[in-house]
Amino acid sequence: MATVAPATRALRLRTFLELVRFSHTIFALPFAIIAALIAIRWGGDEGLSLRSPAGLARATAGILLCMVSARTAAMAFNRLVDRTIDAANPRTASRHLPRGDVGVGDVLLLVVGSSGAFIASTLLFLPNWLPLVFAVPVLAWLLGYSYAKRFTMLAHVWLGAALGFAPMAAWIALRGQTLMRDPADILPAAVIGLAVMAWVAGFDIIYACQDAAFDAAHGLQSIPARLGVPRSLRLAKWFHLVTMLLLSALPLVVPQLGWIYWIAYAVIAALLVWEHSLVRPDDLSRVNQAFFSANAAIGLILLAAITIDLWW
Repeated sequence: MATVAPATRALRLRTFLELVRFSHTIFALPFAIIAALIAIRWGGDEGLSLRSPAGLARATAGILLCMVSARTAAMAFNRLVDRTIDAANPRTASRHLPRGDVGVGDVLLLVVGSSGAFIASTLLFLPNWLPLVFAVPVLAWLLGYSYAKRFTMLAHVWLGAALGFAPMAAWIALRGQTLMRDPADILPAAVIGLAVMAWVAGFDIIYACQDAAFDAAHGLQSIPARLGVPRSLRLAKWFHLVTMLLLSALPLVVPQLGWIYWIAYAVIAALLVWEHSLVRPDDLSRVNQAFFSANAAIGLILLAAITIDLWW
């Protein structure tokens, strides 16, 4: 029986990690961890026993596995659904599926396997059964994003909501029993989730400006294709203003947050201002710098500050 060389397996793994942009997990994961830290600080639920090392380890594994598997399924499905569009767009024609580096069957298998892993990972939160109940609807929303730009220019908000689910899902997973007794308990996670939704929608609008002409020519729905690049960039600023307003409200519902949080808040505001200074209607050459440099840092900065304020 033929065996696959370790070097070949490593190259194949790297190809699939690049296909789903695994490194971009950093955009949503910090916010799920933030919600989890607040939930743990508030005591979590009795069923998970978050005060015990075993319960804490199980909850941590559940959040990480759910985040990674759900995002992998969504990204792989997006590449699968968009493969003909990507092949026609000069900016994306070099992606793995159009280039033939991976096959359609392999990517479909990745989608199915990751989706199954996501649903199975919710079992780690039992006896809290809410994550299992919500698993399929959440997965449907995540996968459905890949079709959104075919019928609505609000696909950017759809994507924002998909990432905004992360902190709310973590909260439900760790405080589900409390939430069933008191629905208002989810307020901290809802504030974080809405902030993430506005933040992601804003930077996705900026990113989509690169494809405004292509989308308009091929009948794809996007805000830049519909409104034009100048108006879209202004709208992205409004989305990010909403983000900052929501983040300013977070200490009202999480009173443990103090001056460290406000320092991080100021840094994040400065990063968003810098991000918008990098892109102009007549110069989109630095979109990737704005997208990756500023946005990758925002979640990590907020995570570090909230961790210090909660536990220091």
